[in-house]
Amino acid sequence: MTTTAPGAAPEAAPAGAPATDVPPGSSPWQLARRELRRRPAVRVSLCVVLLFVLMALTAPWLGALGGWSPEEFDKSAVDPYLAGQPLGSFGGISPEHWLGVEPVTGRDLFARVVHGAQVSLLIAFAATAIVVLTGTAAGIAAGYFGGRTDAVLSRLMDLTMSFPSLIFMIAMLSVAKDVNRIVLMTSVIGLFGWPGVARVVRGQTLSLKHREYVDAARVGGSGAWRILTRDILPGVSGPVIAYTTLLIPGMISTEAALSYLGVGVRPPTPSWGQMIAESVAFYETDPMYFVIPSVFLFLAVLAFTLLGDALRDILDPRGGRS
Repeated sequence: MTTTAPGAAPEAAPAGAPATDVPPGSSPWQLARRELRRRPAVRVSLCVVLLFVLMALTAPWLGALGGWSPEEFDKSAVDPYLAGQPLGSFGGISPEHWLGVEPVTGRDLFARVVHGAQVSLLIAFAATAIVVLTGTAAGIAAGYFGGRTDAVLSRLMDLTMSFPSLIFMIAMLSVAKDVNRIVLMTSVIGLFGWPGVARVVRGQTLSLKHREYVDAARVGGSGAWRILTRDILPGVSGPVIAYTTLLIPGMISTEAALSYLGVGVRPPTPSWGQMIAESVAFYETDPMYFVIPSVFLFLAVLAFTLLGDALRDILDPRGGRS
């Protein structure tokens, strides 16, 4: 047994170790809340994430607060003699148009940005839900039942991951014409994302299914469904939550990339990627049209990434270490 001399300073905890002042028996969420309060950068990221979520939820009211709808033209805000360039400085920023206007059309950028946040986050959250639910179910089934079930599901994971997903997404979205683009993009993005979650959950399940409490439940007559939902699922929830938060920024970037390439959300529905693509033609004459949606996209991806990294370190420390 190691002792500490009187008056000597206690040994420092190893790097990356949990805080020693955490009460015994704390749940993962209690530990997460305690650790998040200790990290200023993560607190800022969490505030930014909540701000974007609130913006997406209240987009119609925020647009109305600004006085313009995302499809409404304001020809008085652009100069017809200068190829439709916004009147005024910084892309037409004024009390009437808080973030300026779109060149040629005069559409309000504030209204388009907040509605673009709604579209981007809706697709990102819905696709992430499909990925996590499908991946968790497949991973638990493969890891717990093993044998032929594991072989079939593992080969399906390998097959899905072997596809060049971005090229396949572009092809599918280009062929499908008369469909709801948001539903189609959500389904296509979710189709290629689940194997990563499934592999993480499968590995966790393989390490949990022979634990003493699982064996005790099996000997006690518990069925497979009860064991999976009562014993295995809580054990894999920490890594799944961390992985979920890290998936969201990738989904936002994927939606923006597809919209930028012209196969995503179609006009007049606003999207950050679509706005960035349209702004390329006006980059030299109206750089603010490019800067504003790019800044919103950058902040959203950065905030979700920092928050996801922090949750991974807290809820799945072994998986977060190299």
